[in-house]
Amino acid sequence: MGLLSGIVTAPILGPFKGVMWIVQTLAEHAERELYNEDNIRKQLAVLEEQHELGKITMDELERAEAELLDRLNQVRRMKEGG
Repeated sequence: MGLLSGIVTAPILGPFKGVMWIVQTLAEHAERELYNEDNIRKQLAVLEEQHELGKITMDELERAEAELLDRLNQVRRMKEGG
């Protein structure tokens, strides 16, 4: 009955499973990007440049920098296994 039910439900569940696979793949990619040390360092450099150009205030710089440094510390803790 397992094979028969699989065949019968495939047209209904197939597209759903495909969409779920896409969502899961996108979420995994986004998480890798979010916790990539090189990306975090680049974002810190961009923030500094924006501040130097007067595009963001010192408060904005400090707030964004704190968030990025927290994320960087989290990445390092994850790599250490904790």
